[in-house]
Amino acid sequence: MVTVAQKMKKIVFIESRPPDIHVFTRSPIPRLGTVLLGTILKQHGYDVKSYVEDISEMDIEDVLSADAVGISTITSTSPRSYEIAKHLRKAGIPVFMGGPHVTYMVDEALDYCDYVMRGEADDHIVDFIKALEQGSGFDGIPGLSYRGKDGTVAHNRIVSFCKDVNALPSPDFSIVQGLGKDWIKNVPITPIMTSRGCPYDCSFCSVTQMFGHKYRFRSNDKTIAELESYMGAGAKWVFFYDDNFIADRKRTKELLTMMIERRLTPNWTAQVRVEVAKDPELLDLMKRSGCHTVYIGFESINPETLKAYNKKQSVEDIEVCIKRLHENGIRIHGMFVFGSDEDTTDTIHETLRFAKKMDLESIQFLILTPLPGTKLYNDFEKNSRIVSRDWSLYDAHHVVFEPKKMSYYELQSETMKATKKFYSIWQIAKRAARLDIFNVAIKAYGRSLTKAWFKRNGYFVEYTRALTTAGRAVQLAAKKTAEDIKEKFGRIEVSGSIVRPNPNPRVISK
Repeated sequence: MVTVAQKMKKIVFIESRPPDIHVFTRSPIPRLGTVLLGTILKQHGYDVKSYVEDISEMDIEDVLSADAVGISTITSTSPRSYEIAKHLRKAGIPVFMGGPHVTYMVDEALDYCDYVMRGEADDHIVDFIKALEQGSGFDGIPGLSYRGKDGTVAHNRIVSFCKDVNALPSPDFSIVQGLGKDWIKNVPITPIMTSRGCPYDCSFCSVTQMFGHKYRFRSNDKTIAELESYMGAGAKWVFFYDDNFIADRKRTKELLTMMIERRLTPNWTAQVRVEVAKDPELLDLMKRSGCHTVYIGFESINPETLKAYNKKQSVEDIEVCIKRLHENGIRIHGMFVFGSDEDTTDTIHETLRFAKKMDLESIQFLILTPLPGTKLYNDFEKNSRIVSRDWSLYDAHHVVFEPKKMSYYELQSETMKATKKFYSIWQIAKRAARLDIFNVAIKAYGRSLTKAWFKRNGYFVEYTRALTTAGRAVQLAAKKTAEDIKEKFGRIEVSGSIVRPNPNPRVISK
């Protein structure tokens, strides 16, 4: 069935909320993908809104007035995203999806939505909306997947990456509902993207598959202009939204020097690798430009695990990195991943001791998760080691695969215990004795978050215990992540408010 060509006036984007509490629950930051796409469409004259559920509740009736809806999803948010997409499509609204999960699980996604935009959609979003308006031209949209009139799925050739990230506009966060025109006052940390891509290839990471092995940079002049604008509007904290902010040290040094010279030195945070410690000049510039905290994926202190993860760093690198960052007054949020085929429960215990000894300010002890699109997922799938495909559990806090040197229960429970011990009352008291009020607050928040997570997920710990004793015959009911969505759409359907002229929005002509 071919749709009648019509002008698409109102486009709504949705970023579904995660299935559980997480490290950014208290200070949610919208991901930049849908905000950038919305900004591009707004500049082309479309009426655009974005609902980030972590920031504000979705107004179902407002969404139902859209001419098309785009939904961004990662693996853990995909069940809720699919539920939203299903109801919107039922209401006759064209639904397109994007993000890493649907890029790799495209056929699955097309059971719930009409189109999947694989990879980065920045260069093609306007052409896609125009194709929707005209009812044709879909075969010319790189990276687009959709069903043809015979029911077969068409996968257009993929051009995964935005050709020129420097040409991207500054994201207009005012389109995010709940933020408004004075959005800077409502966002605790202002996000700025300076690059995309990563040349590393960690076995459990989907970043390189989604954004490529080659770094693509925005000019420092553009970054400075954006930073100046944000600080002029009142921004006090900045998060550089790159996968590796120090990817090109020369470029980073130039940017930090410009920030210092122009007195644009807010408290800033960023993700970096351990290589940051190998450059004293860079560390000095980071300190003088306002670097407050860095997020580092240390991943493991087990040398064999580092090799298995293809991390390309040593335990000595990690130790030197922590020491030198602390010498420069820069705080560290360290992330470790347990569950490799080289890990045992001793690895978890040793990592906890290491984190305490190195005086890390905050940590995340994560569980290895085989995300679709990664080498890890393909390996586990091939060897039948995946025990759950409830995507809502794929948040790096739940065991969803069969470990090699630990039981399901040991991996789950020992990771949880280690997190609880790191954020203990004693650890908080040690910081209080030093009058480090900021870190007292961080550790207290970590303790509170940990307790809340344990309370909500006690059932899953018992499930891993049952898996360990009874084997895979034990089934776990899928996590309920969208009951409120079903209820809200149900109420609207009963009221008769959903009236759309076209009950089947799928465009199948080329």
